[in-house]
Amino acid sequence: MPTEIEIRRAVETDRDALGRYGGKLMRQHHEFDPQRFITVAKPEAGYGHFLSTQLNEKNVLVLVAVLEARVVGYIFAGLEDMSWKDLRGPCGYIHDVYVDESARGHGVGEKLVAAALAWCKESGMERTVLSSAARNESAQRFFARLGFRPTMVEMTREA
Repeated sequence: MPTEIEIRRAVETDRDALGRYGGKLMRQHHEFDPQRFITVAKPEAGYGHFLSTQLNEKNVLVLVAVLEARVVGYIFAGLEDMSWKDLRGPCGYIHDVYVDESARGHGVGEKLVAAALAWCKESGMERTVLSSAARNESAQRFFARLGFRPTMVEMTREA
């Protein structure tokens, strides 16, 4: 795989790719725990629409990774105010990272995360927070390699 990976801000014409990967992310999480994670009939359309509404938001960053003129991944991050309910100060928050299976293991995810971390730091955030599905151990190892540490455990109980 060529090493020339372009990281750039997502634009409206990336909507289908964002939806495709957001749909895969949604399905993956739903498979991990169908009681906790939602699914919808057409997640690609819904997630693509949602992410396209975030493209011009002031405190939001949506980046795509492009390899050989093809979007192969994305990251969705935001800036969060201090949260009394979460007991944390202001921070950057990485909501989503997804890399196409064909592009994994070639530094795409690292470049996406590095770009989001740089944006968070440039925006004045001293820390960046993210969460990972409990069963997504490969993602947790990936984030740990990038310097993230576990700080919370979400627990869910159905009525």
